[in-house]
Amino acid sequence: MSFNTYGHIFRVTTWGESHGPAIGATVDGCPPGVPVSETDLQVWLDRRKPGQSKFTTQRREADAVEILSGVFEGVTTGTPIQLLIRNTDQRSKDYGDIAEKFRPGHADITYWQKYGVRDYRGGGRSSARETASRVAAGGVARAALASLLPGLGITGYMVGMGENEIDRARFDRGEIGRNPFWCPDPVAAQDWEGYLDGLRKSGSSVGATIEVAIAGCPPGLGAPVYAKIDTDLAAAMMSINAVKGVEIGEGMAAGRLTGEANADEISMGPNGPTYASNHAGGILGGITTGQDITVRFAVKPTSSILTPRKTITKAGASTEIVTKGRHDPCVGIRAVPVAEAMAAAVILDHLLLDRAQTGGKRGKIG
Repeated sequence: MSFNTYGHIFRVTTWGESHGPAIGATVDGCPPGVPVSETDLQVWLDRRKPGQSKFTTQRREADAVEILSGVFEGVTTGTPIQLLIRNTDQRSKDYGDIAEKFRPGHADITYWQKYGVRDYRGGGRSSARETASRVAAGGVARAALASLLPGLGITGYMVGMGENEIDRARFDRGEIGRNPFWCPDPVAAQDWEGYLDGLRKSGSSVGATIEVAIAGCPPGLGAPVYAKIDTDLAAAMMSINAVKGVEIGEGMAAGRLTGEANADEISMGPNGPTYASNHAGGILGGITTGQDITVRFAVKPTSSILTPRKTITKAGASTEIVTKGRHDPCVGIRAVPVAEAMAAAVILDHLLLDRAQTGGKRGKIG
C-alpha cells in the first residue's frame, strides 16, 4: 500500500493496523530546536483516546506515545521523529464473523477489490485507530507552531449531530471542553446526550458536522493554483476516516449568494486591512488573508452497527451481517481532535513553504 504520507516540507508518514502490536508516525521536516516531550504530545492524545465516555467505543487504550528518535535533550534535532503508540486492548475475536463478509458502508469491500487481502480485525489500516498517529504528529506540529507562530489558535468543535444543530446565538467557546461532544452550545450538548444515548442502546449510529476555527494565522500562507492552503486543508480533512464532505468559509452556501452578498468588503485599519465579513473563510486565491480560517466537514455514521444489513460474502453469496464489537455511536466526537491535528500539520507545512519561497517577504499596504 502506498500513499501513507502527507505534507510538503513538514511530512508525516503513519503506519500500523488497528489490531497489530502498535501504530505510529514518522515525522520529517520539523525544524530543529523545538521544545517537545512525550508529555506535550500526550495532552492531545488524551483528548482523542477511546473509552472516555459512554458515547465512544469502550476499547481501553492508554494511547501512550513514545518518542524513539529526533529529539535530544528536550528539543527536536531536525532529523526524523519516530512516534510509537502500542495497542494494548485488541479483541480480534469480535471480528471473526465478518472475515468472509463485507460490512455495508465500510472500506472492507474496496480494500479487498484493490489489494485482494484485508485485515478484517477492526478494519486494519482503514480503522479510525490510525488517527491516533495523526494526533501524535499534530502534537509535534503544534509544538513547532508555538515557537514560530505563538499567537495561533486551533479550535475544533461539533456543530451538528444528525439533523440536530447548535444555535449559533448560544455559541460559547468555554463550553467546548465541558461536555463529551466538544459542543459550544450547552443546551444542544444536553439534548444530544439523550439523543445519542438512545441510538447507542439500540446499536445504531449517527453522523456529525465538525468545524475547525484557526485564529491568528498571518496573511500570505499558501500559493496559487496547485499549492492552495484551502486545497491542502480540504484534502487533510477529507483524509480523516468517514469524512464525506468539506467546506471552507461559506462553503456550499456560497452557491446561493449574490456577488454583493459574498464580497468581504475591505477597509484600512490601524494595523492593516480589515474585512467587513468573512464569507471566504480566511482564504482568497489559495492564500490566507489574516482573518480566521474556518473549515467545516461532515462525518458519516459509523458503519459497524448491530442492525442486520444485507451484504455479500467474498464468494459472492447473499447474506446478512451484524457487526459486534466496540464501536463509536458517533465517530464525529473523536474526529474533533484529529481535525485539529491535521489543521496544525497543514498550517506548519505552509508556514515552512512560505519561508522557503519568500523568506517572509510581503507586499506593503499603506
